[in-house]
Amino acid sequence: MVGRYGGNSSAGQTKNEDGCIIWQTDDWELAAILDAHKSAESAELVMRTFAQHKDGLSKILSIEGPPKFKQLEDKLLEIFQSDELLAACRDVTGETACLVVARKDNYLWWFSVGDCLVYLLHPELIALNQFQLNQRQFFEWIGQVNTFEKTVPCYTSGTRELRKGTNVIFMTTDGLVECPGEPYANPQNLVEVLNAEALDESISRMLMEIERRNVWDSTTIISWTAEVENEGSIPSDYKGEVQ
Repeated sequence: MVGRYGGNSSAGQTKNEDGCIIWQTDDWELAAILDAHKSAESAELVMRTFAQHKDGLSKILSIEGPPKFKQLEDKLLEIFQSDELLAACRDVTGETACLVVARKDNYLWWFSVGDCLVYLLHPELIALNQFQLNQRQFFEWIGQVNTFEKTVPCYTSGTRELRKGTNVIFMTTDGLVECPGEPYANPQNLVEVLNAEALDESISRMLMEIERRNVWDSTTIISWTAEVENEGSIPSDYKGEVQ
């Protein structure tokens, strides 16, 4: 499910510089969200670049057996550090945050540059106040200012095992959490709104709420569910309650 909100013109917004990508098969999903500033050129460049490399990235996710997330990360680094993309980034106006999330089997992987957010929501995790997978980073971008031009590129990545049952994956640009009054800055508030069986209605409610609060920034949301049959890792002294 995708939610797109272009920002509130009554609050002074004049443009929407977000972007998103969604690829999926019967076996895996890959989604990316981008939050550019100054212009949308950097987000458009990254999206075109992903399209050019779709076959190679999809091939990695489609390899039989356990997910090859390390190969996926290496491929992204190769793309982002390529002379072609680096040269193109120098010619764009502005820069973009970029968050890539992939799910295959009972595992979720992410690659994050900048301040977009991804949450993994499941009753066992919620009970332990575990919601957000990545931490927002405020001085990382791809574009005119480019982390991949640095001696050591800065980004974060990780892998998480999904839990048995329904897992909700929720990605968003920062307009949702920077809304006046911060109605969704606390992840517990997301949990209270999100209904895994009606993601469309849940996301619509969120977007209507931030519009009501006169949020300036644009917001893009991607969310989906993953059903897992196998039991996730549990502690060795498990006695009937995961803690």
